[in-house]
Amino acid sequence: MMEPSERLNAWMDDYVHAWTTNSPEAIASLFTADAVYDPQTAGGEWDGIEEIIEHWVEIDDDPENWDFQWIPVVETEDIAVVVGRTLYHEPQMTYRNLFVIRFDETDRCTDFTEWYIEEDQE
Repeated sequence: MMEPSERLNAWMDDYVHAWTTNSPEAIASLFTADAVYDPQTAGGEWDGIEEIIEHWVEIDDDPENWDFQWIPVVETEDIAVVVGRTLYHEPQMTYRNLFVIRFDETDRCTDFTEWYIEEDQE
């Protein structure tokens, strides 16, 4: 297993903080103004920071209702691939996550694609 860089560790910490707080400022700090966020859903990608914030805030996950773990799979100067696992407590659901994160020279995300799939609950 590879160790994440300081950059990726900090970005993912900030991502989890934005997810936890749902703060528009925290969300905006992750992305460039013209970033694209593609959640791979029928609704399509979110273009630009305003649209990213709008859709992110609509999701409004309760920060007390989930746990998230992640590890890097690939990391280069301008891209990172991360696998994760999200466990929701109520109702109980677990998702596998795959993030592809493209960075600019200031370590902000220019393009974020996420895939997730629900694990079977036994």
